[in-house]
Amino acid sequence: MEEKKQKFEDKIVELENIINELENGNTSLEDSIDKYTKAMKLVKECDEQLKKVEEQVNKIVLENGNLEDFKLEENN
Repeated sequence: MEEKKQKFEDKIVELENIINELENGNTSLEDSIDKYTKAMKLVKECDEQLKKVEEQVNKIVLENGNLEDFKLEENN
């Protein structure tokens, strides 16, 4: 079965839920390890998504259609 791709926001909500479950202390050691493993996977996926978005945001499209790195001009 193919795993449905989660939105970034859904991953964050799932991560928050896992953290809350782990903090309440009512899970077995084995279940806690499984939840921790899932949480770390979600953190990695979110980090990768953020890096991709950051790369996209740091590019601008010029009038001629070419991409260029975004440079913030300082007015001093």
